[in-house]
Amino acid sequence: MQKSLLFFCILLVLFSCKSVKTYNEQISANHSVRGLKKDVDIAYGKLQKLHPRLYQYISKDKLDFKFDSLKKTITQPLSSKQFYEKIAPVIAEVKQGHITVSPPHNQFNNKEKKELLKKKFEFYQLDFEFLEDDLWIVNTNGIDSTLVGSKVIKIENDSVVKLINNYKKLFSSDGYNTTFKNRFIGLRFSGFYYKDKGFKDSITLTLSKSDSIFSRVFRRIPKDSTLASTTVDSLKKVKLSNDQKRVLKIKEKQKRKDNYKYGYEKSRDRYTRNLNFLGKDSTIAFIKIRSFGNGNYKVFYDESFAKIDSAKSKYLILDLRDNSGGRLAEVDKLYSYLIDEKYQFINKGETKTRQPFLKSMLSKGSPTGLKVAAVVMSPFIGVYNLFKSEKKEGKHYYSFPSVKVKKPSLNNFKGDIYVLINGNSYSASSILSTNLHATKRAVFVGEETGGAYNGTVAGLFKNVELPTSKVDMVFGLVQIEAPYKTEPDGYGIKPDVEIIPTIEDRLNNRDPELEWVLEDIKSKENN
Repeated sequence: MQKSLLFFCILLVLFSCKSVKTYNEQISANHSVRGLKKDVDIAYGKLQKLHPRLYQYISKDKLDFKFDSLKKTITQPLSSKQFYEKIAPVIAEVKQGHITVSPPHNQFNNKEKKELLKKKFEFYQLDFEFLEDDLWIVNTNGIDSTLVGSKVIKIENDSVVKLINNYKKLFSSDGYNTTFKNRFIGLRFSGFYYKDKGFKDSITLTLSKSDSIFSRVFRRIPKDSTLASTTVDSLKKVKLSNDQKRVLKIKEKQKRKDNYKYGYEKSRDRYTRNLNFLGKDSTIAFIKIRSFGNGNYKVFYDESFAKIDSAKSKYLILDLRDNSGGRLAEVDKLYSYLIDEKYQFINKGETKTRQPFLKSMLSKGSPTGLKVAAVVMSPFIGVYNLFKSEKKEGKHYYSFPSVKVKKPSLNNFKGDIYVLINGNSYSASSILSTNLHATKRAVFVGEETGGAYNGTVAGLFKNVELPTSKVDMVFGLVQIEAPYKTEPDGYGIKPDVEIIPTIEDRLNNRDPELEWVLEDIKSKENN
């Protein structure tokens, strides 16, 4: 029995190594013209079949022409990356920001993965921001704080301006919005660079700061490299008494609870959700939400608004800057604390299928276990989906829990609300902003949101791997929109007070949007 198990494990390892090698060889080879044109047809065909708003911002005739023209440009074999650089700009013409296209990259066998997990890449520790047509390092997350405020001129031998101009062609915002691209390119620059260049062990940046130009190499280093300077004595374990162990255990348990409640981001050593009170008398509550994607949001909002109610705060500042979205249920929950009457958070979502959950679960990129579960449970999921969907005037509609009319939460905030927004306020955070803006519940400060006022196609996603090139395409299956509309279509929530930060603000550690709000509150209090 043990010999059979050992033999099976050896076969599994050998097969895994072989499949990784085969895959890497496939994506590095040039693919046939016929195969690549078939990939184009498959990509467009999937979008036509399943995307409910494919022609919202571009006519069918124009999009047909662009895909036909793309096929005509494929006259010789191309690598997967070359094909990606051709098809991504065409798909971006749909102007639906939740459609993402990614090139394939070399895979690693289990041994290589284990070695990589022992290391961290310094380049990924950098936070970038695109301001005044330049790329700046605005945070280094502990590796070298002196680099903050440096302008990136080149990466390896490539001009950053050229890189950014190329990357902007590969994705889109929702509709005709322009703020999203500039903000998103900074927020996710490392990801774009990886898509472009693939795996790197080191990267050299040419930087400019205080009228001097210098280079800096960022490498993959051991995760525990910070222990290198620690003395042996300091690493010795201290023997704790039973009482000390008990106290330590309680503290660790509480820390785990807090990490879950506030949404701890280990890579950045920070929380996703934060509540603070500004000023001496707790008049102003300040909630910063970096995303709606992790942790126990229900406990956080219940506790936070109980604290705000207890403190008798008169003003609430909600910071949604650089919040690119997340869970619909979470923004619904938050909104229930910002309104004092019955509300419907979203409409029923338009979709091209009555089985969006199954279509999403059976995507190419879904985990094998999820696919197996979807197949086994398909009769039950199918019946459930049928109850959640309906057909009206020739269109299918799907009903999420947020469609239901609800009462506001207890301890809902009744004071003045300010919302800080920018181009990275996207997706779910834009749905929340639409509701607050339409009901005149808040004053908006900053710049136009990246997400559209009239909704976005998201909710559930379909992952498609194109068979020849292995290029990956992901797109939404359901139109998610608030019960409010504005004209013209295709733009975000416009701020009541527009404030665009400058690099000088960043260098001087100033927050001009927040400063304006605090001055406005001060003026109200004085009057």
